[in-house]
Amino acid sequence: MLRVYVGQDDHWHGRSLHQAILERARQEGLAGATVSIGIAGFGANSRIHTASILRLSEDLPVVIELVDSDEKISAFVPVLDEMVTEGLITRQPCSVVKYTHSRAGSV
Repeated sequence: MLRVYVGQDDHWHGRSLHQAILERARQEGLAGATVSIGIAGFGANSRIHTASILRLSEDLPVVIELVDSDEKISAFVPVLDEMVTEGLITRQPCSVVKYTHSRAGSV
């Protein structure tokens, strides 16, 4: 599993970075990805980003979790290295317990 920590206001070629990563992961055939927006956080510059009522939506933290085989995750790291110019990328082992999908049209 890879976790990518970026800011909500980060962009890649005119699109939000988290959306661009999600779309690229899908194009590359990764098994799954989830994007979560945090309510508060800070990164390398130690500046706190928060969803405070006084500072609505101030570059909130975004976490993208990507799950697949070790080989596919390894192949995706260089893609992220190019796309993420400011942020954090972590990698950790993951045990998949179940991975299924519903069949379209099944009753």
